[in-house]
Amino acid sequence: MNRRMITVLALAAAVLASAAPATAVSAPTAVRAAPVAEVTTLADAVGQVKVTEEDRTGYTRSSFRHWNAGENATDGCNTRAEVLLAEAVVAPTVGAGCKLTGGTWTSYYDGQEVTSAGALDIDHMVPLAEAWDSGASAWTPARREAYANDQGAEVSLVAVTARSNRQKSDQDPADWMPPSPDAQCRYIGEWVSTKLRWQLTADDRELEALKVYADGPCENTIVRYTPAA
Repeated sequence: MNRRMITVLALAAAVLASAAPATAVSAPTAVRAAPVAEVTTLADAVGQVKVTEEDRTGYTRSSFRHWNAGENATDGCNTRAEVLLAEAVVAPTVGAGCKLTGGTWTSYYDGQEVTSAGALDIDHMVPLAEAWDSGASAWTPARREAYANDQGAEVSLVAVTARSNRQKSDQDPADWMPPSPDAQCRYIGEWVSTKLRWQLTADDRELEALKVYADGPCENTIVRYTPAA
């Protein structure tokens, strides 16, 4: 093969290469990292809670849709029933329509043993009205529903006696604490954990009450929370 022929073939190959469609290279899809669990002392956790004035303007309980179908939408049980099943000391029998019979629970607010699901309330650790005051008024309805049915953290929803839950009502720790002294440090830790999980604020009175416990009887309490998605 002479030099002229080699040159012609090389030119032809170059033309074909330039005519071939380029293969697109997709940029890697960004993957959002899962929220990281935080573990800290109660005093440090209290120091992370932002302080603002509270405002209940426009609050209605119906602003927080609950109870919804729960974590398992196929089990026929709503959030309330799923929490009862998760917290039972002795598991109840689950009947048609997720009717719970039998079972035993311990209401940690007052230390009472309960053997009827109907005698229990599922308490929002930070009450819905308090959440509204503390930042939830600016949330979307979907985020408020997620808050009201939050089973992503064990401390967000707790099964307690109806009496203790109704005594608590929508009060924060400046105005109400569990009657059982053994429950109080746990309660303060779980309250602060929930506030940080959902980036809720506190007013001055509430923060001072939290500091009293953090600097005193509950100084060894550890707070664990994972920021809500």
